[in-house]
Amino acid sequence: MKVKIPSLSSNSIYLGVLLAIVGGFLDAYTFISRDGVFANAQTGNMVLLAVKAANKDWSASLHFIPPIMAFIMGVLVSEMVKIPHLRDVLHSYRRSILILECLVLITVGLLPKSVPNIVVTVCIAFVSSLQISTFNKIDKWAYNSTMTTGNLRTATQAAYLAIKEHNPEARKQFKEFFVIILSFIFGALAGTFSTTYIGNSSIYIAGGVLVVAVILYHRDKGYLSETIKAKLR
Repeated sequence: MKVKIPSLSSNSIYLGVLLAIVGGFLDAYTFISRDGVFANAQTGNMVLLAVKAANKDWSASLHFIPPIMAFIMGVLVSEMVKIPHLRDVLHSYRRSILILECLVLITVGLLPKSVPNIVVTVCIAFVSSLQISTFNKIDKWAYNSTMTTGNLRTATQAAYLAIKEHNPEARKQFKEFFVIILSFIFGALAGTFSTTYIGNSSIYIAGGVLVVAVILYHRDKGYLSETIKAKLR
């Protein structure tokens, strides 16, 4: 019996599930291992920056600037790889972003425990930014793989339309966003248990999920067959 491998195009629900698992995992990882910090979203950092500045605690306020800057840098990198001549070199900028995410997470896993928390949170913020900026759609709908507030709002609105107007498209949207939300929760649970019992090296699990995403995405785009053909020439 032939097993059908799911499609992993950039707006595929299957890729969305893998990325949401990583997003939930990283939030739990940084919260447990890095003093209760959520590195994926920068809203909290901006609020805390403003609070510390308002209280004239300038030294404390400076701690929140590096992750915000790392997030901005991630957005810039995700845009730079779309430049035409870079896209030609990379063949697939989305695949390159996935590989870059893997490399950053592996680097985080190799860091000694003595490394300050800010170094790790900056790296995670950079990865989160890359992911948000590059993979932001399921089918034709915008979504977020590292934060779930917007996904929850979209799922609730879609459920309302599906029930009230019997809208089949809204029903499909609700199902897909519900799966993404569950995947994020699953990732957070996995991150909680693995970080608690394994420690900082559990970050390799998130990296492993991204490796699977890279391999399947590579296959879906036909790069594997192209590579094999090139070697046979």
